[in-house]
Amino acid sequence: MRTYGCRSMVAPLRRVLVKRPAEAFVDRQQIDAQWEALAYLGRPDLDRATREHRRFLALLEAAGAEVELLPEDPRTGLDSIYTRDPVAAVTERGVIVGRLGKSARVKEADAQTEWYGRAGVPVIGRIEAPGTVEGGDVSWLKDDLLVAGLTYRTNEEGIRQLQALLAPRGVDVVTVPMVHWDGPGSVLHLMSIISMLDEDLALVYERLLPIPFREMLAGLGIRTVAVPDSEYDSLGCNVLAVKPRHVLIRSGNPTTVERMREAGCRVEEFDGDHICYPGSGGPTCLTQPLLRA
Repeated sequence: MRTYGCRSMVAPLRRVLVKRPAEAFVDRQQIDAQWEALAYLGRPDLDRATREHRRFLALLEAAGAEVELLPEDPRTGLDSIYTRDPVAAVTERGVIVGRLGKSARVKEADAQTEWYGRAGVPVIGRIEAPGTVEGGDVSWLKDDLLVAGLTYRTNEEGIRQLQALLAPRGVDVVTVPMVHWDGPGSVLHLMSIISMLDEDLALVYERLLPIPFREMLAGLGIRTVAVPDSEYDSLGCNVLAVKPRHVLIRSGNPTTVERMREAGCRVEEFDGDHICYPGSGGPTCLTQPLLRA
């Protein structure tokens, strides 16, 4: 039976890789030493983060996902709780490891690569310097169509390498140029403006949606649900589909939740004041799907 492969953002999530605060944050001393240097919006509290993450994992398991845990690693820091970014894609042949554009996170790719080796998941390619690709900048629209945000964290050379690795497997990679936003020090991933809810439905933040990308979605028959301005900073646009139209979202985004429910979605909320908000990472960022089937 297949144990890895994800050419979808919404197919039922069967296996997922996460890192708990105990292994990412480690202890209060590490939090104190790193949170400002990593440009966090606030200092995470380890005890509260642990409780929040435990609730989040319970929702994943209740949805039918087998949860795998990354161990503590001295090469990584607080940001390693966001397990999505070190990987560019997980195919039915194996993993394509990315190269992170945030210098403080570069070693996370090595740590995850070693985990895949121990877990029996083959690595079929890596993005090499000077290329960069972060997992938060890639999204499957169809099983043969991947979009990649051209951002301060994912560059043209990285996308070119990703295209070369996926083309033999029948996958087109389309570049989506993103805006400057608040500059190189801020995180504006592609997943900051779109989350797939179903094969034909996406949650988007319209004010940052590039016009050609918006037209692409419409041409593919993908309808959109809009996140209001008031809920963008609270990560309203970053939701994780555990099944088609069954999604997880950080609490505190009531209008977005209502709009998704009106679109036929089952929506479950969790507190993320210490695992999501400080590092600007929602539930997609907290998870590296290994198998959707």
